[in-house]
Amino acid sequence: MPFALGQRWISDSESDLGLGTVIAVEARTVTLLFPASEENRVYARNDAPLTRVMFNPGDQIQSHEGWELLVAQVEEQGGLLTYHGTRIDTSETDVALREILLCHTIQLSKPQDKLFAGQIDRMDRFALRYRALQHQQQQQTGELRGLTGMRASLIPHQLYIAHEVGRRYAPRVLLADEVGLGKTIEAGMIIHQQVLSHRAERVLIVVPETLQHQWLVEMMRRFNLHFSIFDEERCLEADARNPFETAQFVLLSIDFLRKHRQRCEELCAADWDLLVVDEAHHLTWSEEKASREYQIIESLAEHTPGVLLLTATPEQLGHQSHFARLRLLDPDRFYDYPAFVEEEKAYAPVAEAVNALNQSAELPADAEQTLRDKLNDAVSLEALAVLTDANSDSAAQLNARQTLVQQLMDRHGTGRILFRNTRGGVKGFQQRQLTLIPLAMPTQYETALKVASIMNKRLDDAGKTKQYLYPEEIYQQFEGDGDSATWWRFDPRIDWLLEHLKANRQEKILVICGKASTALSIEQALREREGIRGTVFHEGMTIIERDKAAAYFAQEEAGAQVLICSEIGSEGRNFQFAHQLVMFDLPMNPDLLEQRIGRLDRIGQRQTIEIFVPLLAGGAQEKLATWYHQGLNAFEETCPTGRAVYDQFGDAVVASLANNQPTDSDFEALVNDSRELHNALKAKLEAGRDRLLEQHSNGGAAAEALAERIANHDGDTELVAFALGLFDTAGLHQDDKGDNAIVLHPSEHMLLASYPGLPQDGCTITFERDVALSREDVQFVSWEHPLVQGGIEMLLAEGAGTTAVSVLKNKALPAGTLFLELIYTVQAQAPKRTGIHQFLPATPIRVLLDNKGNDLAAQVEFDSFHRQLSPINRHLASKVVNSVQTAVHQLIQHGDIAAEKQGLAIREQAKTTMQQMLGNERDRLVNLKAVNPNIRDVEIEQIAEQIETLSQSIDSAQIGLDSLRLIVVSHN
Repeated sequence: MPFALGQRWISDSESDLGLGTVIAVEARTVTLLFPASEENRVYARNDAPLTRVMFNPGDQIQSHEGWELLVAQVEEQGGLLTYHGTRIDTSETDVALREILLCHTIQLSKPQDKLFAGQIDRMDRFALRYRALQHQQQQQTGELRGLTGMRASLIPHQLYIAHEVGRRYAPRVLLADEVGLGKTIEAGMIIHQQVLSHRAERVLIVVPETLQHQWLVEMMRRFNLHFSIFDEERCLEADARNPFETAQFVLLSIDFLRKHRQRCEELCAADWDLLVVDEAHHLTWSEEKASREYQIIESLAEHTPGVLLLTATPEQLGHQSHFARLRLLDPDRFYDYPAFVEEEKAYAPVAEAVNALNQSAELPADAEQTLRDKLNDAVSLEALAVLTDANSDSAAQLNARQTLVQQLMDRHGTGRILFRNTRGGVKGFQQRQLTLIPLAMPTQYETALKVASIMNKRLDDAGKTKQYLYPEEIYQQFEGDGDSATWWRFDPRIDWLLEHLKANRQEKILVICGKASTALSIEQALREREGIRGTVFHEGMTIIERDKAAAYFAQEEAGAQVLICSEIGSEGRNFQFAHQLVMFDLPMNPDLLEQRIGRLDRIGQRQTIEIFVPLLAGGAQEKLATWYHQGLNAFEETCPTGRAVYDQFGDAVVASLANNQPTDSDFEALVNDSRELHNALKAKLEAGRDRLLEQHSNGGAAAEALAERIANHDGDTELVAFALGLFDTAGLHQDDKGDNAIVLHPSEHMLLASYPGLPQDGCTITFERDVALSREDVQFVSWEHPLVQGGIEMLLAEGAGTTAVSVLKNKALPAGTLFLELIYTVQAQAPKRTGIHQFLPATPIRVLLDNKGNDLAAQVEFDSFHRQLSPINRHLASKVVNSVQTAVHQLIQHGDIAAEKQGLAIREQAKTTMQQMLGNERDRLVNLKAVNPNIRDVEIEQIAEQIETLSQSIDSAQIGLDSLRLIVVSHN
């Protein structure tokens, strides 16, 4: 290389050093000083990774004093360059600037500058960059953005709710699916969409303390959303005026907020875009008084645009409490409880009309009248005319019925603010199978209970019942057992459990009991008597200890065969990978019984749920099991009537259990009465089911079609090819581990010191959803995964692939013929929350010019053309570029004109699409508001503001040259 003192060069591998100056030239080495970073580097002269910095006429350069020069002429003398031109700040002409006086922080940002300076990249990186721009644009404008990349099964009703809610501006809804239908997944998908679309940049999740780590893991494992758990210790460590402003995604417990009033005030003062509250049925409210928890969430909801409330039991605490949760979402809309009750009565005719439309029979007169009263727009009236026309064919009538159902669901009821799916309306649940195991009462328990009855003669029926249901506790108390429990040495339930576990060695088995002490004793018995691998889960453990126990149980190999939970284990946790449940004892509350079974009986469960109840025969335990099974059918079916039946007959049940006698005629009558009430209430619930709400919530055929569309995105071969090329360019090690899994590791030759989303110790990935769902240690990589999204952003930001020189071997063309491939981007500047990326993200424009300036891009497809090209070494490429520099400058001018023309069309199309899409949505909401007060004014106003802002941003979108490739025809 022709080095000379004072020349300016830039490091190819360390461009962040700035502009270097040659300060020493030896026989074999050259030394450069980089003033901007105050670094010296010594390179081998014959193989220095350096690029000579040379500017051309028309370029604008900066001196080390800060003033700028528009270059008109370049003079070389003794290997050093002097630039002549006009000083921009003073308009002085014929100003000279020697290269040694150039600004030390100059970086070559324009692709043409890099090309002429010899900073030429590999042609495969140029292709990867262009594809990255294409894929980024396609993903940002895709309708399914935020739904395709989550690590979860494609369950239609979940996808439908997430798709419906996730696209809204500041959604405020109540997710009230029954237990096991996946509310957490729905909430995660909504959060994911809101974050990816930039509608929500700061998210707060408030949950019961026992569910903190479950939410943390679910958000990270399924959606790659990394939340920070805040407690008092974390707040103190933050060392900030408001600790909650130090993280974008925050997760904390309602219990923590209830205990720290100051933290509540700080939390409300922080600006949140989206608030998520799980187990919202614990927020109690009445017209006279609201709980402290309710007041906290109410204050947060007042200051947060978007709110998601989650509850499996929307009316568990009464109809008034259900109203209170709706009041949190929209206090202007739900301001008065009596008015709400009256309004609900008006939903009945609409629901009846929907039922009539869903049937093939002739439309009843009252249903037709309801339709005419409720729907008076042109589309509905036309559909109604088709439906009532005897000459209409069946296909037209079916389409008309569907149209009318959609119009009713959109305009009436609480469907827009409330989503509730029931097991009766959703497919995919397995059967439950009960096995009762009557066992003889041990004499040790009989003795302990006799002693207890003598010493506690004043016990009421509830106290006596507790003794008979949990005799191991009495034995420990009166036999001096203390903490070192030995009841498990003679309890026949332990004997049965040991035999059952040994007979089912390959099965994961969940055991639930009432008390933590019982769970610990059971684990001790299994370990000491048979060496069975088990672990416990109870309220005395820290949250991290509980997570470890759950993870140990979930491990397929070398994991625990059995997990023994106290009652706390029946709330919040999902163990659907197991299908055997042992209830070591039974709770008195029917809701707790359902919660226990709900840990296994969830959508996605693939096997029959086997429920085993070992019990001591002839007394209270057997009676309670009989009442649950024969009176409520609570084991083998979900029991929505349990609480109501217990409220009616609970005292009688407790009184019967308190005598601890075998079943008699009075108890049989009690079971029969309970069954009759259960059946009557169940029939009433079925008759009163809000099918309008259910249809709106599960999406029907539309939900099925949505799931199918997302499934078609899985296994995208283009994603696999692109991602592997991206990882290779970034310098990651890739080891194929078989079973469609790849291990990624950082390497010593990475483009950057760290890769976005890649842990320091690497990770295992797959492009197959089923593989990711079956292996918790494998990440599911999609277009939305941080490894791909972050990799694309890194590739584009670091300037990889902005220049290339290739050879086209084609004897049909004259040798030396030039082609110039130019990639431009159209970019609009607007706040991310406006949704600009949905309509006009950075959009690539490809221009392929021949040596006469003709654009051939429309006739020559990129991939096929790229496959015909061959790479060329960098030194030879630099010589080629220098020899045709003038021609390239002229071709770039032609390219600018062609790109501007295409850019205008792209801007116009983006603006038309935006105005049509948002305008239709605005008009729809305006029309709906006339009949459905659930539509908030802020939603309509936000859309109008969004249209105005986006129109201005799209009109002022800029076109810039992103990358270029010079192609030279050769016959060799």
